[in-house]
Amino acid sequence: MEVHAKLVIVRHGQSVWNAENRFTGWVNVDLAPKGIAEAKEAGEKLKGYKFDKGFTSALMRAQKTLKLALEVTGQTDLEVVENEALNERMYGDLQGMNKDEGREKFGAEQIHIWRRSFDTPPPGGESLKGTADRVLPYYKEVIEPELKAGKTIIIAAHGNSLRALIMYLEKLSPEEILKTEVPTGKPKLYEFDADLNVISSEYI
Repeated sequence: MEVHAKLVIVRHGQSVWNAENRFTGWVNVDLAPKGIAEAKEAGEKLKGYKFDKGFTSALMRAQKTLKLALEVTGQTDLEVVENEALNERMYGDLQGMNKDEGREKFGAEQIHIWRRSFDTPPPGGESLKGTADRVLPYYKEVIEPELKAGKTIIIAAHGNSLRALIMYLEKLSPEEILKTEVPTGKPKLYEFDADLNVISSEYI
């Protein structure tokens, strides 16, 4: 089957708060040194790809990951669109809290429910369903038309915003997506036919 369009998604490299085991959400933290290295390594894996457009969130860690990767590929002039629709899941009252502290305060079982249920949000925050409710309309309205036109697109975003997208692209159930890990700094390639059916998907 002929490949009509390509999409590469990549989760940002390790952030400072990832390294400190904190709930980050919409807090605009920077990449950790390991995350900078992961972003550059992603760029090395993407050297054979010529992108037509890039998309990222309104948060620095995703923007910087994309910028560093594109520098390595020699595509610093790529048009990149930033939008908070691609932001990480909003963790509400948990943001900034160390995950171990959270378990002590709320109990390990409650933290697990908030982190790994599909539609139960933490106090003041979003569930994965809530995240999908903003990621997917943006993807369908803004990004899918680019793919329909046969373009090669890159998205740099976050663990949960990309989970929402993976769930849609791979037709996964809520149970399946909750077991899906999205590694930092590892690009994943989707190839589509002219009707935007996924022909293949693999980590590069």
